[in-house]
Amino acid sequence: MGDWTFLGRLLDKVQSHSTVVGKIWLTVLFVFRILVLGAGAEKVWGDEQSDFLCNTQQPGCENVCYDKAFPISHIRFWVLQIIFVSTPTLVYLGHVLHVIHKEEKLRQRTLREEQDESDNLLEKKTSKLPKYTNTKGKVKIRGSLLNSYLANTIAKILLEVAFIVGQYYLYGFMLEPLFVCNSFPCPHQVDCFMSRPTEKTIFILFMLLVAVVSLALNLIEIFYFCGKQLYNCTQKKQKTYTATAASPCADDGNLKKKDDGFPNWVNLEAELHGKKLGNGYTKSSDAEEESTLIKELGS
Repeated sequence: MGDWTFLGRLLDKVQSHSTVVGKIWLTVLFVFRILVLGAGAEKVWGDEQSDFLCNTQQPGCENVCYDKAFPISHIRFWVLQIIFVSTPTLVYLGHVLHVIHKEEKLRQRTLREEQDESDNLLEKKTSKLPKYTNTKGKVKIRGSLLNSYLANTIAKILLEVAFIVGQYYLYGFMLEPLFVCNSFPCPHQVDCFMSRPTEKTIFILFMLLVAVVSLALNLIEIFYFCGKQLYNCTQKKQKTYTATAASPCADDGNLKKKDDGFPNWVNLEAELHGKKLGNGYTKSSDAEEESTLIKELGS
Protein backbone atom coordinates (compact mmCIF):
# COMPACT_ATOMS: atom_id res chain seq x y z
CA MET A 1 0.00 0.00 0.00
CA GLY A 2 1.29 3.46 -0.90
CA ASP A 3 2.03 6.41 1.34
CA TRP A 4 -1.05 8.28 2.60
CA THR A 5 0.86 11.45 3.58
CA PHE A 6 -0.13 13.48 0.53
CA LEU A 7 -3.82 12.58 0.80
CA GLY A 8 -3.77 13.20 4.54
CA ARG A 9 -2.20 16.64 4.02
CA LEU A 10 -4.90 17.61 1.54
CA LEU A 11 -7.75 16.36 3.71
CA ASP A 12 -6.29 18.14 6.71
CA LYS A 13 -6.87 21.47 4.93
CA VAL A 14 -10.58 20.69 4.74
CA GLN A 15 -10.85 20.57 8.54
CA SER A 16 -10.98 24.36 8.90
CA HIS A 17 -13.64 24.66 6.17
CA SER A 18 -16.05 21.97 7.42
CA THR A 19 -18.83 21.74 9.97
CA VAL A 20 -18.51 19.90 13.27
CA VAL A 21 -19.99 16.74 11.76
CA GLY A 22 -17.62 17.05 8.80
CA LYS A 23 -14.64 17.26 11.14
CA ILE A 24 -15.79 14.10 12.93
CA TRP A 25 -16.10 12.36 9.54
CA LEU A 26 -12.53 13.32 8.66
CA THR A 27 -11.30 12.06 12.03
CA VAL A 28 -13.01 8.72 11.44
CA LEU A 29 -11.45 8.58 7.98
CA PHE A 30 -7.94 9.28 9.28
CA VAL A 31 -7.91 7.15 12.42
CA PHE A 32 -10.23 4.22 11.77
CA ARG A 33 -9.64 3.79 8.04
CA ILE A 34 -6.28 5.03 6.86
CA LEU A 35 -4.38 4.36 10.10
CA VAL A 36 -5.93 0.93 10.76
CA LEU A 37 -5.54 -0.07 7.13
CA GLY A 38 -1.87 0.84 7.10
CA ALA A 39 -1.01 -0.47 10.57
CA GLY A 40 -2.85 -3.78 10.79
CA ALA A 41 -4.93 -4.88 7.84
CA GLU A 42 -2.08 -5.00 5.34
CA LYS A 43 -0.11 -7.40 7.55
CA VAL A 44 -3.13 -9.61 8.11
CA TRP A 45 -3.67 -10.01 4.35
CA GLY A 46 0.05 -10.41 3.60
CA ASP A 47 -0.27 -14.18 3.21
CA GLU A 48 -3.59 -14.03 1.43
CA GLN A 49 -2.49 -15.77 -1.76
CA SER A 50 0.60 -17.64 -0.62
CA ASP A 51 -1.31 -19.56 2.07
CA PHE A 52 -4.40 -20.20 -0.07
CA LEU A 53 -4.07 -23.99 -0.44
CA CYS A 54 -6.11 -26.35 -2.60
CA ASN A 55 -6.06 -30.20 -2.54
CA THR A 56 -5.04 -30.54 -6.18
CA GLN A 57 -1.89 -30.68 -8.28
CA GLN A 58 -3.56 -29.48 -11.46
CA PRO A 59 -1.58 -26.52 -12.86
CA GLY A 60 -3.57 -23.27 -12.79
CA CYS A 61 -6.42 -24.69 -10.71
CA GLU A 62 -5.30 -23.00 -7.51
CA ASN A 63 -4.94 -19.59 -9.21
CA VAL A 64 -8.39 -19.86 -10.77
CA CYS A 65 -9.94 -20.80 -7.43
CA TYR A 66 -8.20 -17.92 -5.68
CA ASP A 67 -9.45 -15.50 -8.33
CA LYS A 68 -12.96 -16.78 -7.86
CA ALA A 69 -12.76 -16.52 -4.06
CA PHE A 70 -11.22 -13.01 -4.14
CA PRO A 71 -12.08 -11.11 -7.35
CA ILE A 72 -10.21 -8.18 -5.81
CA SER A 73 -8.05 -8.13 -2.73
CA HIS A 74 -9.73 -6.68 0.35
CA ILE A 75 -6.80 -4.31 0.86
CA ARG A 76 -7.00 -2.92 -2.66
CA PHE A 77 -10.78 -2.71 -2.39
CA TRP A 78 -10.54 -0.61 0.79
CA VAL A 79 -7.84 1.58 -0.76
CA LEU A 80 -10.13 2.27 -3.70
CA GLN A 81 -12.98 2.95 -1.29
CA ILE A 82 -10.98 5.52 0.67
CA ILE A 83 -9.76 7.26 -2.50
CA PHE A 84 -13.20 7.41 -4.12
CA VAL A 85 -14.94 8.55 -0.93
CA SER A 86 -12.31 11.25 -0.38
CA THR A 87 -12.52 12.60 -3.95
CA PRO A 88 -15.73 14.70 -3.44
CA THR A 89 -14.11 16.29 -0.39
CA LEU A 90 -11.03 17.17 -2.44
CA VAL A 91 -13.27 18.73 -5.11
CA TYR A 92 -14.95 20.80 -2.40
CA LEU A 93 -11.52 21.84 -1.12
CA GLY A 94 -10.62 23.03 -4.61
CA HIS A 95 -13.79 25.14 -4.71
CA VAL A 96 -13.01 26.62 -1.29
CA LEU A 97 -9.45 27.53 -2.28
CA HIS A 98 -10.76 29.13 -5.47
CA VAL A 99 -13.27 31.22 -3.49
CA ILE A 100 -10.62 32.25 -0.95
CA HIS A 101 -8.23 33.32 -3.70
CA LYS A 102 -10.96 35.21 -5.57
CA GLU A 103 -12.18 37.10 -2.50
CA GLU A 104 -8.63 37.88 -1.40
CA LYS A 105 -8.07 39.59 -4.74
CA LEU A 106 -11.40 41.41 -4.31
CA ARG A 107 -10.40 42.55 -0.83
CA GLN A 108 -7.07 43.89 -2.10
CA ARG A 109 -8.78 45.70 -4.97
CA THR A 110 -11.31 47.28 -2.57
CA LEU A 111 -8.46 48.40 -0.34
CA ARG A 112 -6.72 50.04 -3.28
CA GLU A 113 -9.96 51.81 -4.26
CA GLU A 114 -10.34 53.18 -0.75
CA GLN A 115 -6.78 54.50 -0.83
CA ASP A 116 -7.29 56.09 -4.23
CA GLU A 117 -8.70 59.59 -3.68
CA SER A 118 -9.72 60.00 -7.30
CA ASP A 119 -12.53 57.42 -7.04
CA ASN A 120 -15.96 58.94 -6.61
CA LEU A 121 -18.42 57.90 -3.92
CA LEU A 122 -20.77 56.12 -6.36
CA GLU A 123 -18.07 53.71 -7.44
CA LYS A 124 -17.22 52.91 -3.84
CA LYS A 125 -20.83 52.16 -2.98
CA THR A 126 -21.34 49.86 -5.96
CA SER A 127 -18.10 47.89 -5.47
CA LYS A 128 -18.55 44.29 -4.37
CA LEU A 129 -17.61 43.08 -0.90
CA PRO A 130 -16.28 39.64 0.12
CA LYS A 131 -19.23 37.33 0.73
CA TYR A 132 -17.77 34.01 1.87
CA THR A 133 -14.63 34.93 3.84
CA ASN A 134 -13.65 37.37 6.56
CA THR A 135 -10.37 39.22 7.05
CA LYS A 136 -8.86 36.16 8.78
CA GLY A 137 -9.67 33.90 5.84
CA LYS A 138 -12.35 31.92 7.68
CA VAL A 139 -14.95 30.56 5.27
CA LYS A 140 -18.71 30.90 5.80
CA ILE A 141 -20.57 27.96 4.27
CA ARG A 142 -23.42 29.60 2.39
CA GLY A 143 -24.52 30.33 -1.15
CA SER A 144 -22.54 28.43 -3.77
CA LEU A 145 -20.24 27.00 -1.10
CA LEU A 146 -23.25 25.53 0.68
CA ASN A 147 -24.43 23.92 -2.57
CA SER A 148 -20.93 22.56 -3.16
CA TYR A 149 -20.75 21.18 0.37
CA LEU A 150 -24.15 19.50 0.06
CA ALA A 151 -23.18 18.00 -3.32
CA ASN A 152 -19.96 16.72 -1.75
CA THR A 153 -21.88 15.10 1.12
CA ILE A 154 -24.48 13.51 -1.17
CA ALA A 155 -21.71 12.12 -3.41
CA LYS A 156 -20.01 10.57 -0.37
CA ILE A 157 -23.30 8.95 0.69
CA LEU A 158 -23.80 7.40 -2.75
CA LEU A 159 -20.20 6.15 -2.90
CA GLU A 160 -20.37 4.65 0.59
CA VAL A 161 -23.56 2.77 -0.28
CA ALA A 162 -22.09 1.62 -3.61
CA PHE A 163 -18.95 0.20 -1.97
CA ILE A 164 -20.88 -1.52 0.82
CA VAL A 165 -23.20 -3.19 -1.68
CA GLY A 166 -20.26 -4.01 -3.93
CA GLN A 167 -18.37 -5.67 -1.10
CA TYR A 168 -21.39 -7.77 -0.27
CA TYR A 169 -21.79 -9.02 -3.84
CA LEU A 170 -18.06 -9.62 -4.35
CA TYR A 171 -17.30 -11.80 -1.36
CA GLY A 172 -19.83 -11.10 1.41
CA PHE A 173 -18.97 -10.02 4.94
CA MET A 174 -17.79 -13.37 6.34
CA LEU A 175 -14.91 -15.62 5.32
CA GLU A 176 -15.36 -19.38 5.63
CA PRO A 177 -12.28 -21.56 6.20
CA LEU A 178 -13.30 -23.85 3.34
CA PHE A 179 -13.92 -22.66 -0.21
CA VAL A 180 -15.25 -25.18 -2.73
CA CYS A 181 -14.17 -24.62 -6.33
CA ASN A 182 -15.07 -26.49 -9.53
CA SER A 183 -13.97 -24.03 -12.21
CA PHE A 184 -11.89 -24.91 -15.25
CA PRO A 185 -9.09 -26.15 -15.39
CA CYS A 186 -9.80 -28.01 -12.15
CA PRO A 187 -10.56 -31.64 -13.12
CA HIS A 188 -13.16 -32.05 -10.39
CA GLN A 189 -14.54 -30.31 -7.33
CA VAL A 190 -11.62 -28.92 -5.35
CA ASP A 191 -11.48 -27.89 -1.68
CA CYS A 192 -9.42 -24.80 -0.92
CA PHE A 193 -8.46 -23.51 2.50
CA MET A 194 -7.95 -19.90 3.56
CA SER A 195 -5.40 -18.71 6.09
CA ARG A 196 -6.63 -17.05 9.30
CA PRO A 197 -10.26 -16.64 8.21
CA THR A 198 -11.47 -15.58 11.68
CA GLU A 199 -8.97 -12.72 12.00
CA LYS A 200 -9.73 -11.54 8.50
CA THR A 201 -13.46 -11.68 9.19
CA ILE A 202 -12.96 -9.43 12.22
CA PHE A 203 -11.17 -6.87 10.04
CA ILE A 204 -13.89 -7.09 7.39
CA LEU A 205 -16.61 -6.45 9.98
CA PHE A 206 -14.60 -3.60 11.51
CA MET A 207 -14.12 -1.86 8.17
CA LEU A 208 -17.81 -2.41 7.41
CA LEU A 209 -18.75 -0.81 10.74
CA VAL A 210 -16.53 2.19 10.00
CA ALA A 211 -18.16 2.57 6.58
CA VAL A 212 -21.62 2.49 8.18
CA VAL A 213 -20.55 5.10 10.76
CA SER A 214 -19.23 7.35 7.99
CA LEU A 215 -22.47 6.91 6.08
CA ALA A 216 -24.48 7.82 9.20
CA LEU A 217 -22.36 10.96 9.76
CA ASN A 218 -23.01 12.10 6.20
CA LEU A 219 -26.75 11.55 6.63
CA ILE A 220 -26.69 13.50 9.91
CA GLU A 221 -24.93 16.35 8.11
CA ILE A 222 -27.62 16.46 5.42
CA PHE A 223 -30.38 16.59 8.05
CA TYR A 224 -28.41 19.22 9.97
CA PHE A 225 -28.23 21.53 6.96
CA CYS A 226 -31.88 20.98 6.05
CA GLY A 227 -32.96 21.74 9.62
CA LYS A 228 -30.74 24.81 9.76
CA GLN A 229 -32.15 26.20 6.51
CA LEU A 230 -35.72 25.54 7.66
CA TYR A 231 -35.02 27.29 10.96
CA ASN A 232 -33.51 30.33 9.20
CA CYS A 233 -36.52 30.59 6.86
CA THR A 234 -38.91 30.39 9.82
CA GLN A 235 -36.99 33.09 11.69
CA LYS A 236 -37.04 35.41 8.66
CA LYS A 237 -40.79 34.97 8.20
CA GLN A 238 -41.40 35.60 11.90
CA LYS A 239 -39.30 38.79 11.85
CA THR A 240 -41.10 40.03 8.74
CA TYR A 241 -44.51 39.38 10.31
CA THR A 242 -43.50 41.11 13.55
CA ALA A 243 -42.21 44.17 11.70
CA THR A 244 -45.41 44.40 9.64
CA ALA A 245 -47.65 44.11 12.70
CA ALA A 246 -45.67 46.73 14.65
CA SER A 247 -45.62 49.36 11.87
CA PRO A 248 -48.06 52.34 12.34
CA CYS A 249 -51.03 52.73 10.04
CA ALA A 250 -50.12 55.23 7.35
CA ASP A 251 -53.69 55.87 6.21
CA ASP A 252 -54.69 57.59 9.45
CA GLY A 253 -51.81 60.00 9.09
CA ASN A 254 -52.71 60.77 5.50
CA LEU A 255 -56.32 61.44 6.43
CA LYS A 256 -55.22 63.74 9.20
CA LYS A 257 -53.00 65.66 6.83
CA LYS A 258 -55.83 65.97 4.34
CA ASP A 259 -58.11 67.36 7.06
CA ASP A 260 -55.42 69.79 8.16
CA GLY A 261 -55.14 71.02 4.60
CA PHE A 262 -58.83 71.98 4.33
CA PRO A 263 -59.05 74.83 1.80
CA ASN A 264 -58.48 78.21 3.42
CA TRP A 265 -60.85 79.99 1.06
CA VAL A 266 -63.83 78.21 2.64
CA ASN A 267 -62.88 79.54 6.07
CA LEU A 268 -62.30 82.97 4.64
CA GLU A 269 -65.68 82.96 2.90
CA ALA A 270 -67.36 81.84 6.11
CA GLU A 271 -65.73 84.68 7.98
CA LEU A 272 -67.14 87.13 5.46
CA HIS A 273 -70.66 85.94 6.21
CA GLY A 274 -70.09 85.92 9.95
CA LYS A 275 -70.17 82.14 10.35
CA LYS A 276 -68.03 79.94 12.53
CA LEU A 277 -66.04 77.18 10.78
CA GLY A 278 -62.83 75.13 11.11
CA ASN A 279 -60.74 76.64 13.86
CA GLY A 280 -63.49 79.02 15.06
CA TYR A 281 -62.81 82.21 13.14
CA THR A 282 -65.56 85.00 13.51
CA LYS A 283 -66.54 87.89 11.28
CA SER A 284 -65.52 91.46 12.22
CA SER A 285 -67.82 94.40 11.61
CA ASP A 286 -64.91 96.56 10.60
CA ALA A 287 -64.92 97.45 6.86
CA GLU A 288 -61.16 97.50 6.63
CA GLU A 289 -60.93 93.93 7.87
CA GLU A 290 -63.54 92.88 5.27
CA SER A 291 -61.60 94.47 2.45
CA THR A 292 -58.45 92.71 3.60
CA LEU A 293 -60.16 89.34 3.44
CA ILE A 294 -61.48 90.10 -0.07
CA LYS A 295 -57.95 90.85 -1.19
CA GLU A 296 -56.75 87.54 0.22
CA LEU A 297 -59.52 85.71 -1.69
CA GLY A 298 -58.47 87.40 -4.88
CA SER A 299 -54.86 86.42 -4.44
